[in-house]
Amino acid sequence: MTGHCRLHSASRPRRRGPLVRPLLALAAALALSAGAAGAGAAQAEDLSEHEKTLYYMGFAMEQNLRSFTLSDEELDILIRGLREAHDGKPLELDRETYHSKLQELGQQRTKKAAEAEKLKAHAFLAEAAQRANAIRTESGLIYTELTPGSGNSPGSTDTVSVHYKGTLRDGSVFDSSVKRGSPFEFQLDGVLPCWSEGVSMMKVGGKSLIVCPPEIAYGERGAPPVIPGNAALSFEVELIEIK
Repeated sequence: MTGHCRLHSASRPRRRGPLVRPLLALAAALALSAGAAGAGAAQAEDLSEHEKTLYYMGFAMEQNLRSFTLSDEELDILIRGLREAHDGKPLELDRETYHSKLQELGQQRTKKAAEAEKLKAHAFLAEAAQRANAIRTESGLIYTELTPGSGNSPGSTDTVSVHYKGTLRDGSVFDSSVKRGSPFEFQLDGVLPCWSEGVSMMKVGGKSLIVCPPEIAYGERGAPPVIPGNAALSFEVELIEIK
């Protein structure tokens, strides 16, 4: 999923309670799509435009459920609850008790997923450090120059203009100024630490690959639902201008 991820350090997403509102939104989505679902497992291209919109809604809502890492059996139970709520069946559970239990479950699953992601991030970073011309700094950042630039490098308080593409460990793009068609302008000391360090190593006109360990990116909390906790991130960056 591509989206504009906040790179400014002062704008990191706040921690949220685990996804009660998205669950309600998903309930609405399933209720609306009841008719379309009855048609069977049709290919997305065979759906009407209205049905495609509802189909996409399901994918969008899944992003908000992903941190729960539900098994097929758990997902079946969740859908049963949604369907029965849609049909008007009264809830036979104490709302306050199970609202708290839902929060606890989300926290447990998020922590477990972050622990697993941290191990995968370490392996990914070790592999990235083995690439030709890669430089691993004291912070753990891995810097690889792709195209040399010229002139000076930006200072810590300089404002710069860049184009970039950000990818997760699996190569999926989560943010791209290139796709938006608009360079990203920022002050170097106002972004994530890995950006402040990595871009300060560049020269105008140059392109580099900056691989960020989670500790100097979004850390244990990540930037849900796009960036998981303890994720290592890769950025291809072109330094266009030092303002």
